[in-house]
Amino acid sequence: MRPRLRIYTGEDELPYSPATTTISFGELVEVLEDAIRDHRTWLQDFRKDDVQIPEDLYEVLTEYTRLRPGA
Repeated sequence: MRPRLRIYTGEDELPYSPATTTISFGELVEVLEDAIRDHRTWLQDFRKDDVQIPEDLYEVLTEYTRLRPGA
């Protein structure tokens, strides 16, 4: 029997969903503080990536940014 050919449309593929994991905010802060202090270049690789954060943390960060003194 001859194999049947079909046209590939991409509809059979599932949408891309990156793997995620959970860490404590404290652990994240420690790693980022160290990387910023040591001017680690890998930070630039993630500069434009989106990050999901809880709404209450977003509100705190927004107010902090608004209230901190200007340069």
